[in-house]
Amino acid sequence: MRFTPVKTLAAAAVLFAFAGSAQAADAPQCELKRPINFGAMNWESNLVLVDVERFIMEKGYGCKTETLPTETLPALAALERGDLDINTEIWLNSVADPWERAEKTGRVKRIGDLYMGGEAWYIPRYTAERLPELKSAADLPKFKDQFKDPEEPGKGRFYGCPAGWGCEVTSTNLFHALKLDGSYTLYSPGTGAAQKAALMSAYKRKQNVVFYYWSPTPLVGAMDLVKLDMPPYDAAKHKCLTSPKCAKPEASAYPDNPVFTAVNTKFSQEAPVLTEFLSKVSVPLPVMNETLAHMEASGDESAAVAKWFLKTKPDVWTKWVPADVAGRVQSAL
Repeated sequence: MRFTPVKTLAAAAVLFAFAGSAQAADAPQCELKRPINFGAMNWESNLVLVDVERFIMEKGYGCKTETLPTETLPALAALERGDLDINTEIWLNSVADPWERAEKTGRVKRIGDLYMGGEAWYIPRYTAERLPELKSAADLPKFKDQFKDPEEPGKGRFYGCPAGWGCEVTSTNLFHALKLDGSYTLYSPGTGAAQKAALMSAYKRKQNVVFYYWSPTPLVGAMDLVKLDMPPYDAAKHKCLTSPKCAKPEASAYPDNPVFTAVNTKFSQEAPVLTEFLSKVSVPLPVMNETLAHMEASGDESAAVAKWFLKTKPDVWTKWVPADVAGRVQSAL
């Protein structure tokens, strides 16, 4: 029987300990020792971008992350309280008044611009061809019978923003400003998925339908749509439209909608490196449309689409992070 000398065993132990400590040194150390909380709003672009950012934080920065399912306005309140660290996608024009109030407290910070979004009231092109005199939202009362509400046939149905979303405030105020209450019901689907399913179903059956929607989204990209004209954009009128307490809403067109990332101020102080990363997250609109089109065509969940984005768009996201972080993320794919 052969025995390994004690000195050799001791040397091997030192070698293994050194290798283990070197490996630990190579592993990224997150700035925060607790899970980082993201707001999880349930529209496609937000779902994908949150999963992209979480993957980069976990694999590239060694952090733990969690999501809190929420809606636009509750998420803003949670960000202000510190229950959320990050709200990846805020559509400014949908929450201009609440955001201004939150920002004045000093407890939240706008740190990066994602892309420029758009909002409008739409009809399908086949509806526009059937009803050539329907050009603007103000024309809708004359055509209420063409958009019959199945639950209230004496009125038309207008599909507004999903319940609880920031855009619900604006679309509801605009609905009242255009004095559509007497001729249409304002239908707010319970979820974004329910709204999308209803609109896609009507479109496939070539039914007349009038609705609010935003872009970039798979739905707007997949349908041939016509925007209804609105009165000219007026900043003061639009600011009131975004307020839940707008006393006398007046109609105004939607402006281009800056979409940005916001963080809790305390988080930005405790995690400046992560905040720097988040401040650089920006996606060209054609790339965002392509990503959402892939999501629609593949039927994949947001986590799988996030990996697809990270694998196929390194020219976009590697600009957000240092080279060593990018290398760790790419190794984890």
